[in-house]
Amino acid sequence: MAMTPRERVEAAMKLESLDRPPAAIFTQSATVGQMDALNAPWPAAHSDANLMATLATGTVELFGFEAARTTFCLTAETERLGAEVQLDKKDAAPMIRTHPAHFDAMMGEYDDLSEKIMPIEEYLKGGRVAEVIKSVELLKNNKVQGVKKWNSEEYAICAGNTGVFTICGNLCDTENIIFGMMMDTDAVDKWTSFMAPYVKAYTQALIDAGADVVQCSEPSGSTDMLSPDMFEEAAGKPCRESLGATTGGFGNILHICGDTLPILNEMATVAAGCSIEEKVEAQAAVDAVGGKTVLVGNVGSVRPLYQGSLDDVKAGVSKSVEAGFTIISSGCGIAPSTSNENMQCFVDTVKSYGQ
Repeated sequence: MAMTPRERVEAAMKLESLDRPPAAIFTQSATVGQMDALNAPWPAAHSDANLMATLATGTVELFGFEAARTTFCLTAETERLGAEVQLDKKDAAPMIRTHPAHFDAMMGEYDDLSEKIMPIEEYLKGGRVAEVIKSVELLKNNKVQGVKKWNSEEYAICAGNTGVFTICGNLCDTENIIFGMMMDTDAVDKWTSFMAPYVKAYTQALIDAGADVVQCSEPSGSTDMLSPDMFEEAAGKPCRESLGATTGGFGNILHICGDTLPILNEMATVAAGCSIEEKVEAQAAVDAVGGKTVLVGNVGSVRPLYQGSLDDVKAGVSKSVEAGFTIISSGCGIAPSTSNENMQCFVDTVKSYGQ
């Protein structure tokens, strides 16, 4: 008996035998084509749970991907914690404009986050954080507006959130927290220790609302930002204490951009799996951690998916499949202007391996 898409994602997350890997975008998945087809455009879909849930199903409704991914940026949490966010474009992700906390390792000046940040219970009940949780509930309960195919018994639900170290950087400006890792790691530890319970609580709330998988993005933990020997203290430990400490669902995924090969074994200890981009050669990633963790990726979101031809897309997808990635996804967030044709080619290429 053929697997349903949700069963295939579950089996992949448990490293069980598969007829083929799932095609599922676990990173940011929305495109302008989906927004137009489903009448669920940005920026409104960033803030309204009903539009958010509708747009989340776009990859399933239009192209036949095997999971819906809800929430489309990494700013919802920081906005809830007091940042001002530019949230006004249809074809570009929201950007943080002001930072609500102060961290200056050079001067030794650090805000006490306990005096700046609302309690966890309040944090989860308002702003876009609450809307994301509600969007998961709508997906799980099949109360999504304007869709035809969506059924949570057949398709998996992935929710996105942001890692502890990245949130700390968003609170004060990323450069400041990176500099803190070189000047005053104790001060960084105080901030990450304070924020880890918030990320854990939000991750658990998403699972409790119905998310099968939470993919947590920790871009500030990249080797583009930190030396590999800083990863464990800055991002590995707090992510393990938050993302890796929840219960329920199929398991969670840690996503980090850049060349993660030097930290891939450490990433594999954080949660059920690792999501990586095309800067890591596909076969090298599988050789390093294949079979030990769920590998998600690593088809280039810029090239081939945004800029490439259909032949480029086929080649990029095939490389990840043939290397042995567990779940075939984009290596980073999908560019909003990615064409419908390239998205469809992605799915068709993955599914051809099961024929």
